[in-house]
Amino acid sequence: MTIKATRRQAIGLLLEGAGVAAAAGAGLAGFVSTARAKGFEPLPPGADADFYNKCIRCGLCVKACPYDTLKLAGLGAKVPYGTPYFEPRKIPCYMCEDVPCVKVCPSGALDRRFDDIRKARMGIAAIDPNSCLSWQGLRCEVCYRDCPLRDKALLLKPHPRELSKHAVFAPVIDPDHCTGCGLCVYGCPTQVPAINIIDPKTFLGRIGEHYRLGWREDQPHHPGNPAEKLQQAPQAPAAPGGLDFLNNMDDPTL
Repeated sequence: MTIKATRRQAIGLLLEGAGVAAAAGAGLAGFVSTARAKGFEPLPPGADADFYNKCIRCGLCVKACPYDTLKLAGLGAKVPYGTPYFEPRKIPCYMCEDVPCVKVCPSGALDRRFDDIRKARMGIAAIDPNSCLSWQGLRCEVCYRDCPLRDKALLLKPHPRELSKHAVFAPVIDPDHCTGCGLCVYGCPTQVPAINIIDPKTFLGRIGEHYRLGWREDQPHHPGNPAEKLQQAPQAPAAPGGLDFLNNMDDPTL
């Protein structure tokens, strides 16, 4: 009886443990979904498209970061609990050429094939022109000088002032090159940064293929298409207008 009772208790404990684990897993999945919907924080470079499901929250990427940029999310963070992320205003990503955080990831959440930090897309920088000192006419340009890909990811472009005929040089973001490193956010001198790293999925639009922004060379009716040129008959020169005729009255060809 004692042996049977012990076996029965052991089986019961196993089943109970399995039930608790399943319930915890379901609860964690719900918590992850809820946390993911709360907001956005930049993730490590090379984050896979399925990062949240692949990341095992081991913290190896956090330990590998030489600048202490990455940290694991707590209960109050905008990303799921235990997820590695960073806050650019506190410590940005310093764009390590060897990308050590990616190399130590054991789950594939950070793509091991990722080897060019300039191709990172941790987020997208967005500027508030109402609080940006350069956009208000002051000579700041801190974000431009701090950008590791300046003149590509962040450019200075002349912008007309409302109260003067003189233009100001205002920072502009090129989303095709911005890595989301946050160095611009870290260096911004305003009390609340006038530039922030935000989620590209909720910020960047897409024009759509049904809009045609210009003619392409391979289109049949493009003026530069060789086939189109062959079909065009040579046109006789247009007769001069009235003013042209009066100005060229001495020309014997007219």
